[in-house]
Amino acid sequence: MFETLSGKLNQIFNNLRKRGKLSTDDVDAVLREIRLALLEADVHYSVVKGFLSRVKTRAVGVEVSKALNPAQLVIKIVHEELIAELGQPERLNLTGEKPRVIMLVGLQGSGKTTAAAKLAAVLRSQGERVELVAADPYRPAAIAQLQILGGKVGVPVFTQSGLTPPDLVKKAHNNAQKSGATVMIIDTAGRSQLDESLMSELRAIRSKVEPVETLLVVDSMIGQEALHVAEGFRDSVKLTGLVMTKMDGDSRGGAAISIRSVTGVPIKYLSTGENIEAIESYLPDRLASRILGMGDILGLIEKAEAAFDVGTAQKQAATLASGQFTLEDFADQLKQMKKMGPLSQIFDLLPGDLGKAAKSVSPQETEYRLKLTEAIINSMTRVERRNPDILNASRRKRIATGAGTVVMEVNQVLRQFRDMQRLMKTLKKTGNKGMASLFRNLK
Repeated sequence: MFETLSGKLNQIFNNLRKRGKLSTDDVDAVLREIRLALLEADVHYSVVKGFLSRVKTRAVGVEVSKALNPAQLVIKIVHEELIAELGQPERLNLTGEKPRVIMLVGLQGSGKTTAAAKLAAVLRSQGERVELVAADPYRPAAIAQLQILGGKVGVPVFTQSGLTPPDLVKKAHNNAQKSGATVMIIDTAGRSQLDESLMSELRAIRSKVEPVETLLVVDSMIGQEALHVAEGFRDSVKLTGLVMTKMDGDSRGGAAISIRSVTGVPIKYLSTGENIEAIESYLPDRLASRILGMGDILGLIEKAEAAFDVGTAQKQAATLASGQFTLEDFADQLKQMKKMGPLSQIFDLLPGDLGKAAKSVSPQETEYRLKLTEAIINSMTRVERRNPDILNASRRKRIATGAGTVVMEVNQVLRQFRDMQRLMKTLKKTGNKGMASLFRNLK
């Protein structure tokens, strides 16, 4: 997310840190570079103008001229003003009579159907009883797609042929009331472009069920056109929020920075990939940190908490305390890591030099190495995984053949395992001091 913009801003800030005191000309030069980077990322020109004006007012003031580290303070000002530009986070409104109705609207290809399933998964994990409604009878396979996705997230999908979308939605609402659903998510029909027939249908649906949320699903890859789409829907249908999709595409993601300011409609969720789990609440402070290359450690922790099984985590904690660490434990850790999502997205959450170091090897290469390591461990017998000392040459050759690789790769996995095993033993012996020493070495 925002990889290109983040890279350019980091280069600007690295050059800025090399300077001592900053003159007005220095600040102007930096702001010109930031302006170019934001415009290239497709941030709206009026938003860029206002943002840089506020930064300049503060950057040439007393607080920077008297600072011990003026460059660092300028970066802090940019960070604070970016958070302000991104707006305040807003949660879904889930108040009122049940089932609370959430209506998703948008153009074709925006990712609306997938967003409906993702949102259903999020709400289900929060204890809500969710029903999905397939109200798009026009797009081929739209209903079947929602049914498949609903099956994946364990949420029923209501559909019935022969009804107009408004009548279908009304019948679905009655069904949701009888079944005890607490939330009903409507996947409405999209169009290739804005038109009055679409808006009339959406208004008719709203009059039947009175949704608590009407969320516009916007493809962030279409750049500033997203602003025009949002304004068109806002003027015809009462929008309560936005879901920005394809944020992992990066090419023109700057629309997310300016869409709140231009349209006045709050962003509520960001979709960052095709997987059902690839959706996150819109949190401006964390997003600003990621754009400026500061990472998002809290986001990383939340991903880990969501992915790691409690029983497995307790088992691994006991393993660490005992100093015993087998290839089975190693394999368990790899499986838990895979649940956190694509490595490229995990790397984006790492701050500063740590993130750069992680990205020095391509995520694709790292993903391949993880899969190969898992295949090699799975090719071992349980006895071999628990006691790798018995792995002689013939056993290693058999394991390599079973994993579809060569003995050299098996040896490399075993070396990595030995390194991890030694680390576990060191931590057991030295306790907190050893952990502190480890982190000093990482820095």
